[in-house]
Amino acid sequence: MNKKHFGITKLIIASNLTLTLLTGCSNLPLLSNATTYPSLTTSVDNYQYLIGPGDSLNIFVWRNPEVSGQFLVRPDGKITTSLVEDIPVSGKTPTMLARDIEKELSRFIREPIVTVTVSNFVGPFSEQIRIVGEAMNPQSINYRQNMTLLDVMVAVGGLTEFANGNQAKLIRVVNNQENTYLILLDDLVKDGDISANADVLPGDIIIIPEAWF
Repeated sequence: MNKKHFGITKLIIASNLTLTLLTGCSNLPLLSNATTYPSLTTSVDNYQYLIGPGDSLNIFVWRNPEVSGQFLVRPDGKITTSLVEDIPVSGKTPTMLARDIEKELSRFIREPIVTVTVSNFVGPFSEQIRIVGEAMNPQSINYRQNMTLLDVMVAVGGLTEFANGNQAKLIRVVNNQENTYLILLDDLVKDGDISANADVLPGDIIIIPEAWF
């Protein structure tokens, strides 16, 4: 077999192998339809911080330092204290959690008074803003009160040179209904058009497509 025919044979084998791999992949089941957990914040006026996995909680029980302390919220959204195991905390405000802990501790302590403070803010996924596509640093970021699109763009470092910012979309779930909005990020970021700025809410998803040249 000469070199030309040998090269053609290798190309055919490689092509058949690629086709086999692609065919095999196409037979795999499609994973889709993720469970949607809508944010509890429906406007900028009713925002309250909710505790989430990764948050660090400082729980103070008045006159009971032995059951007070700092606790890290586990990935399952629970904590374990000195007297109570597996307390669900994710999705609650610090005040709600303080009342729940008081109820639990009342079995052991007479009229407990509890305060909860949070550090290392992470929050549940439903309260984070997720930016994907042609941002300089796509990521999930923690919502802060009165946050806008401009604040989000600063947090992710702006747009890449390949971004089609004026075709970007913002997806928001309200009352289990998915709503999609067009956002003009090129006008906002590159042209400085502040009229293109808009409020964002916890749970928003921003998708920035690539431009077709």
